[in-house]
Amino acid sequence: MAINLVTKFQPYVDEIFKKESKKALVTNQDFDWTGAHTVKVYKISTGSMNDYDRAGTGSGVTGSRFGAVESLDATTEEFTLKKDRSFTFAIDKLDSDETAQQLAASTALARQQREVVIPEIDSYVYGVMAAGAGTKPKSVALTPENIYDEITKGTNSLDNAEVPDENRVIIVSPDVYRLMKKSKDIVMETDIDTNLRKQGVVSNLDGAAVIKVPASRLPKNCGFILCHPSATVAPTKLEDYRVHQDPPGISGSLVEGRVCYDAFVLDNKKMAIYYQELTA
Repeated sequence: MAINLVTKFQPYVDEIFKKESKKALVTNQDFDWTGAHTVKVYKISTGSMNDYDRAGTGSGVTGSRFGAVESLDATTEEFTLKKDRSFTFAIDKLDSDETAQQLAASTALARQQREVVIPEIDSYVYGVMAAGAGTKPKSVALTPENIYDEITKGTNSLDNAEVPDENRVIIVSPDVYRLMKKSKDIVMETDIDTNLRKQGVVSNLDGAAVIKVPASRLPKNCGFILCHPSATVAPTKLEDYRVHQDPPGISGSLVEGRVCYDAFVLDNKKMAIYYQELTA
């Protein structure tokens, strides 16, 4: 006797887990690209200190009691947006109807942002930070025994560069965070403010907030990035997402998206980024 068993589809999509972006904790939006594609900022030099000539033995402007008169340099840094990215896809009207509305334009757009756009931007920003770091020590193999010393080398580097103590952040992958938890020398503060925990801060070490970032979004062989958000400007000038219903030539929805973004490490603040690479 033959029996035809029932196959049943549930109105449910098995979504991929994706982390939200944490780049807002490690970058800033200090500059405004509205109405411009390039922004220039000044770097101004300072004057040297002299021994005051109380007796006034000098003569003229170049030999005053205060020392020789100097001219200050005013050079510029230029930041031009390079990343102008887009996507588009169509969803047929019958495809949407015959998949119990699971293939819908609005949810597909949200999925595209969550699984494609945000990871791409994050990966780019972290790559720029690593490449522009002011301090890049030799690559090491991090272990539970040496990880505390390696991280404190980073904080020492930022201290000597007079980087502000507050708002420092350590970016680590889940694997490196596991090493930190196994280290006998590390006692991390896990009593984190609820709002910071929602933003992705998992603990605090040596005065810096620790955030976990998926390894796929960090540079290859990234050990950790210790940074201050003032060092990196990460503008997103344009985010344009739209759903066209029944446009010419398509029976259904046409989804389009465009995002213009970039990241820049300020030259005078690059010492506020310490990038430790792992041995391959």
